[in-house]
Amino acid sequence: MEVINPATEERIATLTEDNAQSLREKWQRLKAAQPAWQARPLEERIAVVKKFSELLEANSHTLSQVLTSEVGKPLSQSANEIRGAIGRISWLTANAAKYLSDEVMNETADMEERIVYEPLGVIANISAWNYPYLVGVNVFVPALLAGNAVLYKPSEYASLTGLEIERLWKEAGLEADLFLTAIGTGSVGAAILDMPFNGYYFTGSYKTGQFIYNKVAAKMVPCQCELGGKDPLYVADDVADIAAVAAATADGAFYNNGQSCCSVERIYVHENKYNAYVEAFVNELRSWKTGAPTEEGVYFGPLTRKEQIAVLDAQVEDAVNKGATIITGGKKAVGKGYYFEPTVLTDVTADMRVMKEESFGPVIGIMKVKDDADAIAQMKDTEYGLTASVYSSDFKRAAAILQQVDAGTGYWNCCDRVSAALPWSGRKHSGFGATLSHSGLRAFTRPKAYHLRKP
Repeated sequence: MEVINPATEERIATLTEDNAQSLREKWQRLKAAQPAWQARPLEERIAVVKKFSELLEANSHTLSQVLTSEVGKPLSQSANEIRGAIGRISWLTANAAKYLSDEVMNETADMEERIVYEPLGVIANISAWNYPYLVGVNVFVPALLAGNAVLYKPSEYASLTGLEIERLWKEAGLEADLFLTAIGTGSVGAAILDMPFNGYYFTGSYKTGQFIYNKVAAKMVPCQCELGGKDPLYVADDVADIAAVAAATADGAFYNNGQSCCSVERIYVHENKYNAYVEAFVNELRSWKTGAPTEEGVYFGPLTRKEQIAVLDAQVEDAVNKGATIITGGKKAVGKGYYFEPTVLTDVTADMRVMKEESFGPVIGIMKVKDDADAIAQMKDTEYGLTASVYSSDFKRAAAILQQVDAGTGYWNCCDRVSAALPWSGRKHSGFGATLSHSGLRAFTRPKAYHLRKP
């Protein structure tokens, strides 16, 4: 399997893919090693995870270079991702004892009722390329803290990073057979679905998530899917500093080239603020530098996947054919690399593909709305349900709007944000289950009830 640098289109590595036999051998090793890990005190498991976090920080420079070379994000954004992963690990390790330890729910003179959180066993983590550290940490850290063993399948577009993660776990003192990496394309992921894992945790597209869920259902084991989004954002007419809001929301739409499940993908602006907002948004966008992701000050690097260029081309063409106006960008950049011009479309309508289908790239449609009711109707018009944002000076107004939008996360005066303390969950085509928070820690456990009668 060749690893291609998306900025140069050059081959940077050749890896050997796993096959059915090597996957079986890895599963057997994980299964054999897991009971001893489960038996270790939680404090010891926490210590190993903390050491892993320390190694992420110590190796951040090298890890950032590897990540940038294979996914194309600017070095500064790669470093930000690793810092973010370290922050999440800090919360998870600080709260692991609180949420994974036994709980006495009721006690009388002759009876104690207790919950024990047992690990699932051996879990499969089929992960994503856009934020391999962040989406990986969401799964394999709480899984290991809970006492599970992990087969980690990084995306084929982030395989080198996956191997670096495995190396650091070994260096942190985790037994080698508790975290193993499966290398390969979708066929390797499909083979994993045929194996007897005790849980499946996937991050990726709705189409693949639906396939995985259907395939795994017969096993009757936990299956969580963190899928895509078409995340809406509304700018109300009581916003005071429209330039500041435009800058913040532009970043929410275009950070990491828009390659995030919670990137802002649809913007609705009250008609009284629309013209000022669009002007400020485009001015902010044009101030950001496009170039080689290794260059200082670059905001836009290449897309990770060459195939996404065709998706964006089709969305822009469809929008223009239906009456949209290209304010800036609109096509693949000239030259080598998978670059697509940062694109802003106005005069968009709800029937355009760019307002319905996940873009996962630097393309945004901005629509004028009459009032809050119009904004709510447009925000709700989606099969996805990951996040929704409202910018307003009035919290009650924003909360009333967000309450009517069926999404797993609501933002007031912010967007494109994840906190380890809060559950990360989707609805409808954005998936099901939760990572992070106490919900995410316990997602990798099976609660066992103990009824203990005292002699």
